[in-house]
Amino acid sequence: QLKAISTYYTHSMSILQLNGGACVAMAGKECFAIACDNRLGEDIKTISMEVPKLTVVNNRCVVGITGLRTDQLTFAQHLKYRTDMYKLKEQREISGKALTSLIISMLYERRFGYWFVEPVIGSIDEKGEVYLCATDLIGAPCEPCDYVCAGTCEESLHGMCEALWRPNMNSDELFETICQAMLSSCDRDAYSGYGATVVVVTKDQIVTRLVKGRHD
Repeated sequence: QLKAISTYYTHSMSILQLNGGACVAMAGKECFAIACDNRLGEDIKTISMEVPKLTVVNNRCVVGITGLRTDQLTFAQHLKYRTDMYKLKEQREISGKALTSLIISMLYERRFGYWFVEPVIGSIDEKGEVYLCATDLIGAPCEPCDYVCAGTCEESLHGMCEALWRPNMNSDELFETICQAMLSSCDRDAYSGYGATVVVVTKDQIVTRLVKGRHD
């Protein structure tokens, strides 16, 4: 007598990957660019294709937030409140390194009840010096001089950025490089993609562009 054997395959994933998403920031010559994908999903189900994850703090600081979508929104609201209070108290805009310290402290004070987010911070000062940083969900920082990335296609982003990034790129070259890295990486990941939102920041201006990507 043959017995039917049922096999159940379980798929486990990090809560940081549930809604998908990816973010990368790159440094150029007196400029930086930060890009995120536009997909919002629930596991492999796509909910929306028009959900960017970038928060423009001021004309010289931009934060990209990947992770659980509800925590992205909550963290962005808390961050806006804290940066507004900083501006009101100090009578000046917050700098990139001060913003990073603020984000690290916000994440670490919630270490026993996490915000499931991984922020990516890009900033430039009055002298044109670029500062990049990325943290994990408890605020451990990574501060390279070339690029930082986070999200579900982080491994692919690292490979593309290592292959394409070069020092002293101007704003146009930086835009082309970060677009190629983001779109090529998202094409290899089912949890991110559907185009990208790119913010290019120089000492004098901040430009936001939408980049079309594959929708399959």
